[in-house]
Amino acid sequence: MSFWIGMDVGGTNIVCGIVNEKGEVLNSLKKPTEAHLGTSAVLDKMAQMALELTEGAGLAGRVAGMGVGIPGLADPWTGSSVYSANLNWRDVPLSAELSKRTSLPVYIDNDVRMYVYGEAMFGAGRGVDYVLGLTVGTGIASAMVSRGQLHYGYRNLAGEIGHGMMDGETAPCGCGFEGCLEASASASGMVREAKRRLSEGAPSILSQWFPGDDLAQLSAADLSRAVDAGDSLASEIMNHAGELLGKALVPAVHILSPQVIVLGGGGALAGERLLAPLRRILFTRLLPDFRQDLEIRTASLGDGAGVIGSAMQAKQRHDMNHS
Repeated sequence: MSFWIGMDVGGTNIVCGIVNEKGEVLNSLKKPTEAHLGTSAVLDKMAQMALELTEGAGLAGRVAGMGVGIPGLADPWTGSSVYSANLNWRDVPLSAELSKRTSLPVYIDNDVRMYVYGEAMFGAGRGVDYVLGLTVGTGIASAMVSRGQLHYGYRNLAGEIGHGMMDGETAPCGCGFEGCLEASASASGMVREAKRRLSEGAPSILSQWFPGDDLAQLSAADLSRAVDAGDSLASEIMNHAGELLGKALVPAVHILSPQVIVLGGGGALAGERLLAPLRRILFTRLLPDFRQDLEIRTASLGDGAGVIGSAMQAKQRHDMNHS
């Protein structure tokens, strides 16, 4: 049996694991990214984590390769991180640099694709041929897995559903436009809206929980807690976000025709608070044949999804290259 290193690189943390051919994580490691130290320092840390795991598990010489999921635009075919705002990277030859440091073949891809691939093949979408995954966190992105293959689109740009502009929305987005889905329906977007409304004096239990300057500590988890407490403001914000997600998914489902939609990221922790309005809007706007067997599920692998997806995508590409 061969073993693979899977790595999920974020702006805050790097999660690394050893994965077997069954998609099982045997051991994992998590360390702060510290992107402010520079590209070389981050690359050194990534390589050290991979080697530390390999040696710690007694698998030196038995690891076949390494897969890495990174935020932003990635070219999986050249192995280059084209642009990552979270890491302040542009045109970093990631595969080549990590191969040099680890003596392993290294395959890279966008982190959301790797997360969705992990969920589609080994998590909430396991056993299903057509899976559309959606991550709701700081931003919103998606990926489609069809019979075990990821859809990339021209220039590998497929999946940026979070930058679809929604009618009636005016919140500024980090991309420079206004009214994008992720500006209002992401976890951070919901928190921004709650803070804005509270600062304007909207009545809410959140004002009692976070008086004055404490409002800066408000999180998406607190919104869920307020919904459960019957708070009308929190319920309104989360309901609106769920409806926006449902509206955005209508054309996606009509174009891609998935069997299962997997909702992941921090937003998935809201569960039915977010899924109920999403489902209500989506299923009332889909053509009957598209909604007949469609299921919406929450992600099941947690932080392991990106690690498993990266490792197993690396295995798939390595096998294809050597077949």
